[in-house]
Amino acid sequence: MKTVSIAKVIRERRSIKTNYKPDAVSEELVLELLNDAVYAPNHGLREPWRFVFVSTEKKEAFVERLITVYSPDVHDKRREMYSQPAAYLIVIMKEDPRQKQWEEDFSAVCCMIQNFQLLAWERGLGVVWKTNPHNWDPKAHTILGVQPGEKIVGFLHLGFFDTENPPAAKTRTPAEEKFTRFE
Repeated sequence: MKTVSIAKVIRERRSIKTNYKPDAVSEELVLELLNDAVYAPNHGLREPWRFVFVSTEKKEAFVERLITVYSPDVHDKRREMYSQPAAYLIVIMKEDPRQKQWEEDFSAVCCMIQNFQLLAWERGLGVVWKTNPHNWDPKAHTILGVQPGEKIVGFLHLGFFDTENPPAAKTRTPAEEKFTRFE
């Protein structure tokens, strides 16, 4: 069994925004990845997430409904942009009215999304986590069945990509430059 360094996977993972292959993203693969991703740390095992999957087969109809959230003058541009991924996974969070619990839950959902991205990368599935204006739009909430007391944390754009030529790495600021010691 080949082992891969977790640090290597973290450093090599990229957000795949374009140039998706036409291959369908299966519900089975998404569920397999999610069943591992949900092992993210979450306070009290509240598991504050739920998911809406838009399959490759349903994507075109979904995009046509989603663009109606925007003014007609940008429909063509949005249609083109939202048609690029092969599928979507929308991550929705229960919003706790208590600030501490809300922040814990949001952090847990973010950890779960990062787990999903790393697991997808390992399988050659590209992911980019988007927070576009429609995430807060009541019309988009209606389309997706988002209930009062829920929040869209992100649209995950999904699609297979050329694993031999992933996007180049962008440099990060060394931790030492943001590191202080309590004196």
